[in-house]
Amino acid sequence: MPAAATPFCPPDTHHIEALADLGTPRRYRRGALLIQEGETGDTLYIVLQGRLRAFVSDNQGRELTLGMYGPLEYVGEMSLDGGPRSANVEATEASTCAVVTRATLLEYIATHPEFALELMARLIRRARLATDSARSVALIDVYGRLVRLLNTMAHPPDSQGRRALKERLTHQQMAQHLACSREMVSRLLKDLETGGYITVRERWIVLNKPLPAKW
Repeated sequence: MPAAATPFCPPDTHHIEALADLGTPRRYRRGALLIQEGETGDTLYIVLQGRLRAFVSDNQGRELTLGMYGPLEYVGEMSLDGGPRSANVEATEASTCAVVTRATLLEYIATHPEFALELMARLIRRARLATDSARSVALIDVYGRLVRLLNTMAHPPDSQGRRALKERLTHQQMAQHLACSREMVSRLLKDLETGGYITVRERWIVLNKPLPAKW
């Protein structure tokens, strides 16, 4: 079991909740594609239940995960200018979303202009994350990207210096985050486990000590 999360102040979500109330709730099965890269769309998806994954893929079927989104997070805002969708979005589990049209969003912003600043800040954060992901794929080797992913997803250390991951990921999901093969992830994790750097129990990963910079 992962360690308990460090307490934090929850973000202010009243604008998202208000927008969700104006949208149309829709249910999606696991694996359903809500957004397809390149298509034109004018809807925003607010997650009510479940989890969504944003990703890009190439002609060979290789995928790179851009982000995971849970309740009261949203996707699809980058195409509200009328341009094509910049990524694919799928449901990684059975999910319910409030689907908000561009017209509804613009009406809401007109009456709550402070939400425009919140939306802008979110777009800037996502752009920075996308730039960071591109830099990582281009300049850091697979092992370096794996170390970065594990460190990012780990809880703060417990009294014994061990850090449990915040969620359980399959090797395929990790490969999608790292833009590499599942076999590569499996081999690297096995090497780290053999070296005593990590412990894996029922797919829960615990970092027993700082991971080496190079492998």
